[in-house]
Amino acid sequence: MYFAGIDIGSASSKAVILNEHKVLAAHLIETGPESRATARDVMNGVLNAAGLGMDDLTGVVATGYGRINVPFAGEVITEIACHAKGVHALFPRARTILDMGGQDCKAIRIDERGNHVAFAMNDKCAAGTGRFLEIMADYLRVPLAEIGPLSQTATEDTKISNVCTVFARSESARHLRRGVSKANILGGIHAATADRVYGLLKRVGLEADFVISGGIAKNIGVVRRVEARVGLPAHISEEPQIIGALGAAYFAREKLGGR
Repeated sequence: MYFAGIDIGSASSKAVILNEHKVLAAHLIETGPESRATARDVMNGVLNAAGLGMDDLTGVVATGYGRINVPFAGEVITEIACHAKGVHALFPRARTILDMGGQDCKAIRIDERGNHVAFAMNDKCAAGTGRFLEIMADYLRVPLAEIGPLSQTATEDTKISNVCTVFARSESARHLRRGVSKANILGGIHAATADRVYGLLKRVGLEADFVISGGIAKNIGVVRRVEARVGLPAHISEEPQIIGALGAAYFAREKLGGR
């Protein structure tokens, strides 16, 4: 039997297929303007990667912002529960999750069975999200993939007192006019991001082991500053963006496959 999890996120969409024993394939694409079309595209991608067809699937569970727009899903489950399930499958000892996505950031505390027991979410503005970092990278004219490594070359993290995008841009402009290097400004932006998400982690109660998921987990600058802020090393999976889809696939196996 084959089971699929699909996560339609605000910035990217992911799908995972597993059987009764292991993960067979994963696929990731940008989320388009129409969730239904995106769902079909990402599902076709993962089915092709696994060498399967839609009729081969025993069950599909959808999660993420666009989960209600996945017409072929047998069930929809919140991203909080799916991230908890996915992290627990990869890191059974994990108790705290920081999921840093494109347009929101979530801190989740889970129990020894992978059930979420508390969560806090930053969804009021772009601060602490991938979108915030994308805007700042664009303003500083540094490719997004390079801002993390460049921030690691900073001689000091320039103080960025406000992570509101508008004010952070204004502060960065003032620092640039004063001759502050882009590396130091990015160090400050990454440190401010770490401070922001640390507040979320404190709200749920920080426990070891600690996992970072989401696209920002690929940004070494943020990861290192979050680790320093919380005083714990972070566990990061090989592909941190598929955690929600992975959890959804495990839910599909449990709920729709009788296991």
